[in-house]
Amino acid sequence: MCGIAGILACNNNPAPSPEQIQAMCGAMLHRGPDEEGSIIKDGVALGMRRLSIIDLTGGSQPIYNEDRSIHCVFNGEIYNYMELRNDLEGRGHIFRTHSDTEVIVHGYEEYGDNFPTKLNGMFAIALHDTRRRRVLLARDHIGIKPLYYAFDGRYLVFGSEIKVLLASGLVDRKLDVDGLGQFLAWEYVPGSQTLLQSIKKLPPAHFMAIDLRAIAVQPREYWDIPEAPVNILTDNEWQDRVDALLKTCVSRQLVSDVPLGAFLSGGVDSSLVVAAMGPAKTFSIGFDDPSYNELTWARTVAAHLGVDHHDEILAPDIGELFGRLVHFMDDPIADFSIFPTYLVSAVARKNVTVALSGDGGDELFGGYESYIAEQRAAQYACLPAAIRRNLVEPLFRALPPRPAKKGLINKAKRFFEGAALPEGLSHCRWRLFTSQAQQALLFTDEAAQSLTTPVDDHIVRLLTKAGNRDPLNKCLYVDTKSYLSDNILTKVDRMSMAVSLETRVPYLDPELVALAFAIPPHLKVSGNTTKVLLKKVAARHIPAECVYRPKEGFSIPIKHWLKDTLRPVMDDLLAEKDIKEQGLFNWQRIHQLKNEHLSGKENHSHQLWALIMFQAWRRKWLKGQ
Repeated sequence: MCGIAGILACNNNPAPSPEQIQAMCGAMLHRGPDEEGSIIKDGVALGMRRLSIIDLTGGSQPIYNEDRSIHCVFNGEIYNYMELRNDLEGRGHIFRTHSDTEVIVHGYEEYGDNFPTKLNGMFAIALHDTRRRRVLLARDHIGIKPLYYAFDGRYLVFGSEIKVLLASGLVDRKLDVDGLGQFLAWEYVPGSQTLLQSIKKLPPAHFMAIDLRAIAVQPREYWDIPEAPVNILTDNEWQDRVDALLKTCVSRQLVSDVPLGAFLSGGVDSSLVVAAMGPAKTFSIGFDDPSYNELTWARTVAAHLGVDHHDEILAPDIGELFGRLVHFMDDPIADFSIFPTYLVSAVARKNVTVALSGDGGDELFGGYESYIAEQRAAQYACLPAAIRRNLVEPLFRALPPRPAKKGLINKAKRFFEGAALPEGLSHCRWRLFTSQAQQALLFTDEAAQSLTTPVDDHIVRLLTKAGNRDPLNKCLYVDTKSYLSDNILTKVDRMSMAVSLETRVPYLDPELVALAFAIPPHLKVSGNTTKVLLKKVAARHIPAECVYRPKEGFSIPIKHWLKDTLRPVMDDLLAEKDIKEQGLFNWQRIHQLKNEHLSGKENHSHQLWALIMFQAWRRKWLKGQ
């Protein structure tokens, strides 16, 4: 695990300086506190910060091929590097280290631009081939490791975080208002877009081969989730296959020369990962509010599996913590769970350098309630429209939200909000927080003219790209390609790297991803049950009461905190004077959202938190305040 950075000069512009690449590396010290490396050659600068995990003394980067004509910097881990090394040595390549990074340079020599397809791991790679005068950038299959870039015709600048690009002094800071509309809609910016016009994300499973004699930016996809053929197995045979492959994937990711552990919530996904690890150190956190505390379940699973469990009940100064985390939100996410993700990472980092997580289980095996809501919406639509519009929906709209995290009334209100949105959004209706109609109220007329991308654009595009899969697997494809990569994985990378902790995600091994998409839909969601098959696998290893309990999610009581602990933050960042001076939002609408939330009439925590996060981002990363 590291961070990488680089600058490519083109059109006879001056070569990047050592000071520029050092400044970029300095901006991501947290990603790699152990050492720094860089090289500038032929107008190309590559740099990295290293968190030493494998080959602690010999894995310094950049790493070279035999004649030093190819050099590489790399962020991530290659889990099948020993198999690749054996193959490459058999083909005559000479290795000088024991690092997984070295298989990248020799793999590029041997397999050409197709080499990312050979890698099993998480990675963002920059490779300079000085003989062919080209640079290759690549990102892993699912998007576990980030890679941003900017190109203005003079320089191509790239790095693991947006702040790294800004540190080069070569990248403009101009707000992308259209990206802001996407951010407020989804709580993250989907696809290749960011909140800055000049900076893009390299999409997962893409690479760019850049000819230094005529630089052009053309990301190309090298992999996609395969459409599986019909595979007739019994339920027990499916359970056996998933159980066995998950153990294999976890085992692959246990390679490490430093202490390693796992996050454990006591839910299905993380519990199965821990069960497959054998002896392990595990980590959990809880809060005072019982609606947001799952420590009992984590402790029950840990005791059953006999692992070395560590947990803490936290009462952080959330206002101070928010101010600290904004530094790591240069690519902002308005997901509440940035707080617990950061806090559990900090608890784990006291004991280990690497932690396995259960992320990806929901997207692969059908774990979200939005899939059930989509099925229920079709049944609800069978009611006469007059009853729905004039009786049911007004009744639930009139009910105030309840203080508990979920509950029947809160869930019902959320269901009817989503059901009222366009059907073309599919299950994503229940993940949309600021609809097109709500944006029309929120943005000023002038700002609204820059909202050129419909909020459903990436959803419609991904549903089309999902091809002929069954309806549920189309939903899972959309979530894996968007919500998982653009929100969940970005959040986990940011918050774990903030404390120099490497996180690994066994569910996102490409082999397990392919198998999961071959599983029949009735073994994922059936009636009101999610993750049908995975729960049966989990019940083989952990107590049934831990498996078959309501899903809670990894969240915090932010709807309450906005009324007390975070009230000063909200009042400061959503102050009338600032909002009016910016000219982006209608103050009256924000005032209405605040008043309705503070009075308990509505729960606007998602919209308000997204606005708060944007305003904090704007101050720090756009205005430099």
